[in-house]
Amino acid sequence: MVDFFADKMDIKPQPSPADSRSYEYLYRGAFTMLRYRLRAGEVIKAESDAMVAMSSTIDVEGKLEGGVLGGLGRILSGEKFFFQTLTARRGHGEVLLAPVVPGDIMELQLDGRTSYIIQKDGFFAASNEVVITTNMQNMAKGLFSGEGFFVLKASGYGTVFVSSYGAIHALDIPSGDEMIVDNGHLVAWPESVFYTIEKASSGWISSFTSGEGLVCRFRGPGRVLIQTRNPQGFVQWVNQLIRKGA
Repeated sequence: MVDFFADKMDIKPQPSPADSRSYEYLYRGAFTMLRYRLRAGEVIKAESDAMVAMSSTIDVEGKLEGGVLGGLGRILSGEKFFFQTLTARRGHGEVLLAPVVPGDIMELQLDGRTSYIIQKDGFFAASNEVVITTNMQNMAKGLFSGEGFFVLKASGYGTVFVSSYGAIHALDIPSGDEMIVDNGHLVAWPESVFYTIEKASSGWISSFTSGEGLVCRFRGPGRVLIQTRNPQGFVQWVNQLIRKGA
């Protein structure tokens, strides 16, 4: 197939080292876009409204992943009720996908053994073989983790793409070591990684006056993906500007 997007826009993207044949990232940084090449009959699913452009060989449809209960679970976890599925029904093609908020995209390769927990708004896209479900957290983590009682879990085989507000940074935590992460900066982590919720400081008053409140303490081994910006911090900043202008 003629690579018409690159020809028209003079794009020189850097291919993903994991699989340069099927996808690559364009404009890395605050405005990353994903180019995904589909073989005839292949399907990719993505968050609702992610499609920017696509070949005429591809059809886009809304789909309830996991049925009505799965859709309701995604709403409770902060995601949208429907996914969009993009299917190359009339031959090979490619699709350009972009997140709603400014930020980066990163892929996770699933091997059928390790599942990933994804923070609300963190799921971006996945190959059709990846299973996306909603998990309920226990009372303490649901109340205090900042993620709510319901979180998304990606499992099975294939590639799942997560998106962030800001850049994505991987924290590789060695076995036995611990890393403390502000809740608002979490993106995704392996389900097998143990973590607890605790105060940022020794006392409650100090924890909240520091601006941190509650944090997650992760224990290795494992890789935890974090984002360089906090969406709630941005919302608070915007609200301050609105109040000053009122």
